[in-house]
Amino acid sequence: MSNETQLPEIGAIALARYFWRQLTSMRTALVLLLLLALAAIPGSLIPQNAQNPMAVSDYFEQHRTLAIWFERFSLFDVYSSPWFSAIYILLFISLIGCVLPRSFEHLQASRALPPKTPKNLARMEHFQSWPANGNELEIAKTWLKAKRFRVLESEESVAAEKGFLRETGNLFFHISLILILVGVLIGGLFGVRGSAILSQGERFVNNATSYDTISFGQITSENSLPPFTIKVDKFVAKYNTLTSAPEDYTLYVTTVAEPGATPKQQVVKVNSPLTFGSTRVYLQANGYSPIVTVQDKIGNVTFQGPVPFLPQDGNLRSIGAIKVPDGDPQLGFVSSFVPTYERTSDQGAISVFPELLDPKLLFSIWQGDLGLDTGVPQSVYRIDTSNMKQIMLDSLKPGEFLKFSEGTITFEDVVPWVNLQIVSDPGKSYSLIGGIVAILGLLASLFTRRRRIWIRVSAGEVQVAGLAKNGAPGLEIEMSEFVAKLRGI
Repeated sequence: MSNETQLPEIGAIALARYFWRQLTSMRTALVLLLLLALAAIPGSLIPQNAQNPMAVSDYFEQHRTLAIWFERFSLFDVYSSPWFSAIYILLFISLIGCVLPRSFEHLQASRALPPKTPKNLARMEHFQSWPANGNELEIAKTWLKAKRFRVLESEESVAAEKGFLRETGNLFFHISLILILVGVLIGGLFGVRGSAILSQGERFVNNATSYDTISFGQITSENSLPPFTIKVDKFVAKYNTLTSAPEDYTLYVTTVAEPGATPKQQVVKVNSPLTFGSTRVYLQANGYSPIVTVQDKIGNVTFQGPVPFLPQDGNLRSIGAIKVPDGDPQLGFVSSFVPTYERTSDQGAISVFPELLDPKLLFSIWQGDLGLDTGVPQSVYRIDTSNMKQIMLDSLKPGEFLKFSEGTITFEDVVPWVNLQIVSDPGKSYSLIGGIVAILGLLASLFTRRRRIWIRVSAGEVQVAGLAKNGAPGLEIEMSEFVAKLRGI
């Protein structure tokens, strides 16, 4: 006879139940919540395509090898990555499996009567006894109901209970987490997020081709974009004359909500976005766009228009690239722009104030292959000069021009540009409500005290006792008031 223990086989249903119990346990939910918090850390430390694609492009240029590995693991798109979504979905299921059964149990318990008075009150906390006068039970019932206790009456005793709001707040806190996750889910499925850089005088039409960067929700397409337009009329920035710190940004625009609608003059500030239904347009950043004209040797215009430059410091010293692919040969102007020019011995050309007090465009001229036909994405602010030759280095002020071997460049003027962030997040209201409910539920859970009070009048003796669940403070004072009321003190 074999001494080996025969283990019973576990069927598919039993195995599924086991995994479901493990997934919906509170311990698993806490672990998943911790994992979600840890998974969100890279999204705060590493630039994200959805928030700042320019920073991602710069990261690729500065840390090419590391950026490739980051991209393989979706670290530039953390919140839409498969591994983050997996943690999110598991947490969502776990919370539902945890909270819903507890909610039904709590609902039943909240409707139940308080537990009966224990036989031996002397073993309970805050026990007191004294000779009876005959009307203690009536006084107790009146006092307890006035204090909003739930009361269970019997022939010679009264049991009371209060503080169910503590468990209610705890449940509401967890339900609110589900609501927040629902809001995030709706935003991930139906949301749209993008950005567009517009120079003063330019118009933005809300279609996919007008965006510099755009990301759609999982089941959203460009057909869902509302047909509004925005024209940048004027941008005004005010800076502190001593510290150069920004004091106010004001953007004046003309908007058309839909084709055929009446144009509307509106003002946009940093914390006052435009609203088109569920879509909001935020003023995110600003800078300067030098307006330049490039002509070839025979005077044909090969490039003309404003070129956005990328600010490098608080005084808006900016770098940019003017690319002229239609010329023969192709030309590139590796440039920097300073709104208030000053030259130092150690740093060279710098800006000493962010406003246009003494603007100057500095550039080096390159000819050769810009590399635009290789299919490799390029930064709009930089030029790959590996296949080009430098032919000149110079600078211009507004209104000036420079003749060089391949043509002429004219610095016409300079206008401000603004970066508009367009966000459609239909789930944010759910997340907001969930956040408010979470705070209220947490406050109720922290500051509500669960307690019970009993009184028995038997054999000419009054016995009272109380119990504070989880050792919550405050029962001593309540018991003192209760006893004083009963004894008429």
